[in-house]
Amino acid sequence: MSTDEDPGVYVLPITVEYGGRELTINPAAVETDRGLVLIDVGPPGAVDGIRTHLREIGFGLEDIWLVLATHHDGDHVGGLAELLERIDPVVAAHHEEAPFITGEREPIKGDGDRYSPAPVDLELAGGVRIPTIAGSMTVLETPGHAPGHVSLHFSDHDLLLAGDALVADGNEPLSGPKPEFTPDMDRATESVGRLAELDVEQTLCYHGGYVEEGADRIAEIHADLRD
Repeated sequence: MSTDEDPGVYVLPITVEYGGRELTINPAAVETDRGLVLIDVGPPGAVDGIRTHLREIGFGLEDIWLVLATHHDGDHVGGLAELLERIDPVVAAHHEEAPFITGEREPIKGDGDRYSPAPVDLELAGGVRIPTIAGSMTVLETPGHAPGHVSLHFSDHDLLLAGDALVADGNEPLSGPKPEFTPDMDRATESVGRLAELDVEQTLCYHGGYVEEGADRIAEIHADLRD
């Protein structure tokens, strides 16, 4: 599916087995003049689901020229090595996340049974902009859930791809990061505060998907986290 007002930004909801339970995740594909940017891959076994979704919108795995990882958690990049066995895209991640993905460091979360390492070709920092069909996609540093977690902002459409900096799979339409999976809640709270300052009217969360909630709700979340 594509977000209603943002042609070129596609949500790819996939239900997978992860950590002994069924998990629904929401990678995204963003259309550019060069092909697709895939935002997160998912855990091992998710690639076939991504391929199926891409076929439904007229693309294939071979149309992906860039994979951008929001952070190194296994449910986001565990399937990256599998994807790289099929295609040869550029892989990008924040410079603080890259060592976890490549295997130089062990993931912060998990039971020690790590996913297969994968190369990172491009190390990102906040402020990097990638041109897309939906306008400029700006990389935002939103640490806390992971040291180099990033979110993505489409200012032309007031759209935020939050990664795990926010979630939409709880009792509220949009909530802050899950404390049990967020090693540094203080930094995560600061990140939510920075997101609240953006012009955002709609948000895509990796956990929960697309919601028509934006800056006002994010400001409420930030206030609640600070209490």
